Amino acid sequence: MTAQYNMMCTTRNKPLRGCGRHDIDCWEVLFIVNFLGHLKTINHHKKLVKEHCFRLGLYRQGLLHDISKYNLVEFLPGVIYYQGGKRSPNNAEREVKGYSGAWLHHKGRNKHHLEYWIDYSAEPDHQMCGMEMPIRYVLEMFCDRVAASKNYLGENYTNAEPYEYFQNSKSHYILHPKTEELLEKMLRMLKEEGEEKTFDWIREEIWKPERKKHREKLIKLAEQIGIFMVIGGVITEFVRILIKSK
Repeated sequence: MTAQYNMMCTTRNKPLRGCGRHDIDCWEVLFIVNFLGHLKTINHHKKLVKEHCFRLGLYRQGLLHDISKYNLVEFLPGVIYYQGGKRSPNNAEREVKGYSGAWLHHKGRNKHHLEYWIDYSAEPDHQMCGMEMPIRYVLEMFCDRVAASKNYLGENYTNAEPYEYFQNSKSHYILHPKTEELLEKMLRMLKEEGEEKTFDWIREEIWKPERKKHREKLIKLAEQIGIFMVIGGVITEFVRILIKSK
């Protein structure tokens, strides 16, 4: 009842209003059903993403993924335009209002979305273009896409679905070539090699080397800070001696 009736309401541009059948107002019932349904959908999605991220070693991102969805700016439209867990409420909101306020809020706060990294080019033409995404967020985007396909397709999910969705959508993406290449490579491998082999390859060949480079940068930075602290200490001591000698 929820998805069908909610679609009927949204096409009338009157989401979450009374049924009108037998003069019974079902607003409260529908709101509760949508509330619980939407909460279940985002909780299940977060659970799937967390499991995928943990398999790659992205523990912090796995725990904090999509945390802004619990913000009322995103959560309330998700309840109002709930689609029975079969597709995103953002699409329904967009169909009714011409834009999705929940999505505009969400994409500006979550770095695993390619839309977060769209900016003006530094070239003279200043066209809008995709910035190269840090590896950690490309991997989280991969986990997010796989989890979203599982969440919305349920038993109909196959490992080919995330790749097919990407192929059908990439023509309108504003995405940096290197980011697109890595994402497409991972999705294609998932389709052709399966989940276990793909996740193992990403963890060992993509993320571990990236973490090693990050640790080396931190060590180098710490060494530089240590050198500056030593120099600062020497200068401080030298100044103290000069003051005492006077």
